[in-house]
Amino acid sequence: MENMRANPERRRLPTGTRVQVRNRLDRRWSSGFEVDIPTDDGYRLRRVSDNAVLPAAFPPAEIRPEE
Repeated sequence: MENMRANPERRRLPTGTRVQVRNRLDRRWSSGFEVDIPTDDGYRLRRVSDNAVLPAAFPPAEIRPEE
């Protein structure tokens, strides 16, 4: 099931969807983010705790819908 959720070919996530992000250091999933805007390269994300938009776009394989 994990592989299906990280599939880059999955349907686009709309703005406001709560997501988890793959931590690039330890590869664990981190919660507390939402889609700010879908882009051609992936997604711009907003941190829910302070409403800050993260400076980099994340590819679809590095995010998944929050459970």
